[in-house]
Amino acid sequence: MCGISGILGICNPEIASSMASCMAHRGPDGFGIFSEDIGKGAQIALGHSRLSIIDIRGSSQPIVDDSASALVHNGEIYNYGGIRQTLSGFQWATSGDSETILALHKSSVSRPSVAPEFSRGKPVCGIRTAPSVFQGGNPAEKHVDWVSKLDGIWGFALWDSSRRELILCRDPMGVKPLLRTILPNGALLFASEVKAFHGHPEFIPMPDIESLAVRLAFEYPLDHTTLFQGVTQVGQGTIETWGIDSRGRAVLTGIARYSSDKIEPNASLEIDQYATTLLDSLDSSVKDRMMSETPIGIVLSGGLDSSLIANLAKDASDGLSLESPECWTVAGSEDNPDLISSVNVAESLDMKHNIDILEDDIFWKKLPRFCWDGEDLDVTVLFWQPLFQSMSNKVKVGLCGQGADELHGGYSRYGELYRHSRIVENRLNLAKGVDISSLPSGPGQPWVDASFSTDSVFSSIQSTLQFEMDRGQLSNFQLRLADRHSMATGLEVRVPFLGQKHREASNTMPIEWRVSKPLEKIALRKSARLTRLPEDIVSRPKLPAGTATAPNMVTDLISELEPHALEWSADYGQLAPMLIDQPDMAIGIRIFHATHLTEGGIARSSKDIMSVINDVGDWPR
Repeated sequence: MCGISGILGICNPEIASSMASCMAHRGPDGFGIFSEDIGKGAQIALGHSRLSIIDIRGSSQPIVDDSASALVHNGEIYNYGGIRQTLSGFQWATSGDSETILALHKSSVSRPSVAPEFSRGKPVCGIRTAPSVFQGGNPAEKHVDWVSKLDGIWGFALWDSSRRELILCRDPMGVKPLLRTILPNGALLFASEVKAFHGHPEFIPMPDIESLAVRLAFEYPLDHTTLFQGVTQVGQGTIETWGIDSRGRAVLTGIARYSSDKIEPNASLEIDQYATTLLDSLDSSVKDRMMSETPIGIVLSGGLDSSLIANLAKDASDGLSLESPECWTVAGSEDNPDLISSVNVAESLDMKHNIDILEDDIFWKKLPRFCWDGEDLDVTVLFWQPLFQSMSNKVKVGLCGQGADELHGGYSRYGELYRHSRIVENRLNLAKGVDISSLPSGPGQPWVDASFSTDSVFSSIQSTLQFEMDRGQLSNFQLRLADRHSMATGLEVRVPFLGQKHREASNTMPIEWRVSKPLEKIALRKSARLTRLPEDIVSRPKLPAGTATAPNMVTDLISELEPHALEWSADYGQLAPMLIDQPDMAIGIRIFHATHLTEGGIARSSKDIMSVINDVGDWPR
């Protein structure tokens, strides 16, 4: 719901304010800065740009308690009402959900009489770490119990003044982003998006060649990497603690995993009965994610996933005598199959339907800006942003069907694993001179298997689903794109399929309930037949996003730029062989290069596409 940023180490609070300003698109409703001199020549600064959804007139951030602990939070805590009841003795300053994080922390962690001193250990993955990261007494572990009481989506930074300890934490599935980088002077920068780092004069964006090679091979970044050198992510379901050393430099003092999903199929389940369990768990997730003091909209593609969300949201609003949420659909033409299906769904559910037909030249006009906002190479899902822009004119919160394909086996590759593994392996072999075997998963994270042999990863549907859940297909790609493109317009998108109850129910399903040729999502379709959705929607095969929404636009764009893409490929050194057979990625990396890695950044993103991509900075050799 917001944008957060901050600095730990030697810094100027004015720079912290500049970083927070770079997040204004994520939170146009409020702005706040907290800073404190913490000794050793170092400071802590927290910035917040607010999108007001809960406790609209209150809950300004940063929130500071009476012990001078300070919080900035991006997301929602769905069980905040129950937490507030259990902590009735806490002196609440707001009536919102974010303060429950601060309250749980204060009620669970004792205050030391003297702030601890952190010794400096060896650098790992470019990050200075304390010995406690790898030895006993990991300080992050003391936060596992209270963080585990939270149910929601979040990326937060909490400064404990008494301990001189910074806590960075991300929700179990990584729905909300939280990135970090270390400057040459040892200061830690953290934020919801890389864009915030551009507000610091010492941050110089550079491409991460290994991560780009992985992105081109697997179609998504792995682990906690980004496409930017030295910029990594706080892991999903992970708590990090940070302090400062004797020279005022940021030190990672602890790291702990508090949540990890495991796919454990139960062959004894009976599908007809379990269909009700699945539906009930999803219904619960939808109701939780309708928590808002502002109107809610539905991202409706006309496919099974978004249609099911629309049905449950409509039923929930009717049951509570609330105003029915409206639906939004965009398409490249009026005869688009997705649009026709979405009209069918909206009419069958008696929901108001907002339809936008994309301008013929919208990609040509807006492509540099789309790529700037998305922080990625993909040029086939850019229909999202016009959709989100249209929604943001009327609502602040949208519900979408993201996550269903990963939980329920919705991608065609799940039925063609050997072929998929060969494609990935062949692409990796093309990246000559690029060693991705030692791709860092991040410091002090023994729970992440360092191996990603394609033969083992894609040996079965179960291993593939587990790998993609653990290693980033959701958090590093699908969820990241949804977050960046929606928040670019000041709209928060929530993902009911990734609610805890529904994930738990899905993870126990037999594998054949997910994929059974020629149809995918077998169990989910059984669940959908218990709703009011028309049968032609329930049985509708999945179509690829982007190309389904605007097939001619995507095809024409790639076809028009493909000759240039072949020329551009040669500019990218070790990556060139991987780009020759992926013209869409060659186009994507060129625009990424032009907007994110060439001086001018956001200012360049508003220019004509050809002038932008024909004028780029040097690529590292």
